[in-house]
Amino acid sequence: MEGVWENFMRNNQSTLKSLFQRKKSSNDEESLETSPRPIPQLSPLANSVVSRCSKILKIPTEELQHRFDIELPESVKRLFTYARNFLEFCSYQALYEVSKNPDYLSDPEFRRLTFEMMLAWEAPCVECEQGMPETSSRNEEEVEDEEGGSLFYSSSMNMALQVDDKKTVGREAFARMAPVCAAVADIITVHNLFDALTSSSGHRLHFLVYDKYLRSLDKVIKAVKNTMGSSLSNLPLSEVEIILDIEGAVPTQPVLQHVGISAWPGRLTLTNFALYFESLGVGVYDKAVRYDLAMDLKQVIKPELTGPLGARLFDKAVMYKSTTVTEPVYFEFPEFKGNFRRDYWLNISLEVLHAHKFARKHNFKETQQSEVLARAILGIFRYRAVREAFQFFTSPYKTLLSFNLAESLPGGDVILETLSNRLALLNADTSPRIVKQLPTPSPISLLALSHLGFILQTNANLDREALIVGDFCVGETNPLEIAVKQSMSSTGRAEAAQATVDQVKVEGIDTNLAVMKELLFPVIGLATHLVLLASWKFPFKSTVFLMLTCYAIVRGWIRYILASVSVFFAIIMLWRRHFNKGKTLEAFRITAPPNRNAVEQLLTLQEAISQLEALIQTGNVVLLKIRALIFAVLPQATDRVALLLVVMAILFAFVPLKYLILLVFLETFTREMPYRRESSYRWLRRFREWWFRIPAAPVQLIRADPDKKRK
Repeated sequence: MEGVWENFMRNNQSTLKSLFQRKKSSNDEESLETSPRPIPQLSPLANSVVSRCSKILKIPTEELQHRFDIELPESVKRLFTYARNFLEFCSYQALYEVSKNPDYLSDPEFRRLTFEMMLAWEAPCVECEQGMPETSSRNEEEVEDEEGGSLFYSSSMNMALQVDDKKTVGREAFARMAPVCAAVADIITVHNLFDALTSSSGHRLHFLVYDKYLRSLDKVIKAVKNTMGSSLSNLPLSEVEIILDIEGAVPTQPVLQHVGISAWPGRLTLTNFALYFESLGVGVYDKAVRYDLAMDLKQVIKPELTGPLGARLFDKAVMYKSTTVTEPVYFEFPEFKGNFRRDYWLNISLEVLHAHKFARKHNFKETQQSEVLARAILGIFRYRAVREAFQFFTSPYKTLLSFNLAESLPGGDVILETLSNRLALLNADTSPRIVKQLPTPSPISLLALSHLGFILQTNANLDREALIVGDFCVGETNPLEIAVKQSMSSTGRAEAAQATVDQVKVEGIDTNLAVMKELLFPVIGLATHLVLLASWKFPFKSTVFLMLTCYAIVRGWIRYILASVSVFFAIIMLWRRHFNKGKTLEAFRITAPPNRNAVEQLLTLQEAISQLEALIQTGNVVLLKIRALIFAVLPQATDRVALLLVVMAILFAFVPLKYLILLVFLETFTREMPYRRESSYRWLRRFREWWFRIPAAPVQLIRADPDKKRK
């Protein structure tokens, strides 16, 4: 039955879509009749896009072409790139003009226009279009119900694959067009956003997926606006503070705050400056507690285990620590399966924290700092949109948050340095404009937030009539884009290396000790041979080793030992590289220890902890006896130690170092020599007796007041 239904849907796609297809109005027919003359260098789709851009800008296409020819340098007007660069020139200006409308994300025409810009970018000229897949028609509309879902398919992803399989966009086109609208994508994370949207479609973007993403983004932004407009009297927000997300308001998704052994349910709110937690009282929320993310308070935010009464049981919490809190605070996000809520809140909290650290590091002024926060805020909006629309969860190298990505990517510091160089050129008093060579840098993300109705800077004049290019220049590659591509090229190797690390991690103390013992076998074997030589069980070998070592010390060859070891390992590595080229590394074989049940493992752990405790106690006793010697608790012993230190100082001052090394080596290596064994034991016994007679300095333990700690 399922196969019959699929065949019916495949054979009747055009009929079903025609039921929901929008009919052309008389205005559409008139606009087609009065459409401008097409440009010969452009493909039909590119001409259609340019025509709509001219209507948005209210500038004829001939005038746009004339401006392109006289304003831009000759390098972008070459024959093979003329069509694509002219398309970028028109599209960028039109997109910045359209994005001034607060509700442009809600407009289906905007979503269709931006997608066709990407299609036209891939096939800007007639010759290019002949080698490209069939392009989409402007009249084809997605089939949706009022809820935003498909009428015939359970997933918009599947619908996109089955209905719109020939109208797809590639990575380069998406990366070149989408970030022009700062709300839609960011130049740093645009490639990860493309991977998220095309994870199930063979790395080609379908319109229905793109459309669903923009509708979800619009829904998130409107939800944030509604939250800002609602009455949240418990939160002491400033004028430029924006609520990014709220968790815990729904009873089925609670948030628990753990401090010490106490836990309270409540509501957690993240803004662009802080975390707020409101404990749930009797039907109402108590006064919010603010955990700052903006000031330099040595904040630490990381995933952590938590549970009842402070037990470390469940990996579902975020830990916040700073100089303003006496002890760490844990926010637990209970859920039956996985820790996706925790990971989401961890990522967005770190994004705000990293954005403020980045702004403080470079001493940015108000406009520059607002631009940094605007990038972080828009990134969180996009992260929410993809998460809610597609249930997509990212890895550190695939995150949609710009500053988190820069912190995790190899070479991410270069990305941040390039971004800081661009932000350093921002000027709040200079209106953005297009010049012939380099566009005047403008706070593109801050402008985008302002057009969407959010205020991050109260005294900034962001309403000037201007055409901007933002992070992209027509026909040129932005330095930030170059830095991102270079960093992304190393991501694959980093991910592969991390995958091997995850594979070799084993569980169990005994197993890990067995692995370490086998890996350190050459070192352990060398140490065993040295101990055997020092025991003088084989006098001839020990004598030869003693003479050779003494000769090397006297001749001053000891300083060449490390250099010789380094050269030896370098030769081994180069030899392996030459003769093992193309061969896979064989797995390191380790004999696993016998399996132990839970009780045996607990007993082993208890024994190891007891041995560690005894070792720490011995170390404390040694330190306390040294303290007693320093403060002359036993005067006779202190006199002897002081005299010994004076003699050692004289030796270090007047005796060459190689002779001191020779003396120490002879003393250590010849202790078990037959002629010195008895005297060595006698001197060691006298030293132990002297050490045992030295008292330890007193110690007094002061217990913390539990009432004061609770307060």
